[in-house]
Amino acid sequence: MPATRLAVIDLARGLAVVAMAIYHFSWDLSWFGLVDWPVAQGANWRIFAGSIAGSFLFLAGVSLDLAHHNGIRWRAFWRRLAVIVAAAVSVSLVTYFTFGDSYVRFGILHCIALSSLIALPFARLPLWSVIAASALVLSSPLWATSSVFDGQVWLWTGLGLPDFGSVDYVPLAPWAGVTLAGLAFSSTARRLGLWELMAHLRFSGWPGIATRFCGRHSLIIYLLHQPALYGLVWASVTLAPEFAFMRSCSVSCHTNLGTAATCESTCACTLNHLKSDNIWTALRQDPTDPVLRGQMSDRYRQCLADPSQVPEVD
Repeated sequence: MPATRLAVIDLARGLAVVAMAIYHFSWDLSWFGLVDWPVAQGANWRIFAGSIAGSFLFLAGVSLDLAHHNGIRWRAFWRRLAVIVAAAVSVSLVTYFTFGDSYVRFGILHCIALSSLIALPFARLPLWSVIAASALVLSSPLWATSSVFDGQVWLWTGLGLPDFGSVDYVPLAPWAGVTLAGLAFSSTARRLGLWELMAHLRFSGWPGIATRFCGRHSLIIYLLHQPALYGLVWASVTLAPEFAFMRSCSVSCHTNLGTAATCESTCACTLNHLKSDNIWTALRQDPTDPVLRGQMSDRYRQCLADPSQVPEVD
C-alpha cells in the first residue's frame, strides 16, 4: 500500500462535504420560511441527509483500515479522536444556545467518535469478523429495540424511543455498522490491490482540486459552514424584513390556500395594512406577540377576501 495520501478518498469526502452544505443551506432556507421545501419532514430529504451521514461514517471506517491495518498507531488515533470529541462538544454547546431543547445531543461527530472506538480493534481482526460485526450492528434496530432504552440516558444506542427532537441525531444503531462496513470494504479493496490502482488518480483539474481540498479539511468546514450559512440567511431576513415577510407569507398561503398570483397580492396587501396600522415595526421587534399576530391575521383574512384593497402607505 503506498504511503501517499489517496486522492480518491479526499475526493469522496469532499463530495460528501458539498452535499452536506447543500442540505444545510436548504434546511436554513426552510427554517426561516423562505422556501416551502419539507427539509425537516420530507422522505426524500431524510434519505438525502441519511446518505450524507452514511458517507462520512463509511469513509471513517475506510480511514481506520488504511491508517491501522499494519498496526494500531495509538498516538495518531487518540489525537484524532480528541479533536473529534472536542468538535462534537462544541456543536452541542452552540446548538444548545441556538436551538434550545432541540440541540444536538448525539449527532454525526459524536457517532463518528464512538464508532471509531468500536471499529478500531476490528482493523487487526479477520475480515469475516468485521463483516459479521457490521451486519450485526446494521440489523440491530430490527431485533434489539426495547423500551429499556427509551429516554435520554440510552439515546446514543438508537435502540429506544428518544424523548426529544433534535436538529441532528445519529445513534450507534445502525450507524456504527456503516463505519464497520467501510472498514470491511477498505480491507477487501486493499487485498485486491484496488488502492494501489487508484493511487495514481490525482483529479488535478480545478473541480477535483477544490473538492479534494474540502475533503482534506472536512472537519473545519463542517464546524464553520453551518454558522456561516445560517448567519447569511439570518442576515438576509434581518436586513430585508419585507422580502422575508413576503416570501414566508407567500409560501404559507400557496401551500394552504391559493395560486401564486393570489397569494402575492394578498401578502402585499397585508404588509401594506401592517404599515398603515403602524404595527409593522412593533411586529418585527416582537414577532411572537399574540395581540400583534392577531391583528396581522385579521388583516391577512381581509386581504385574502379582497386583495385589491391596498391602503396608501407614506
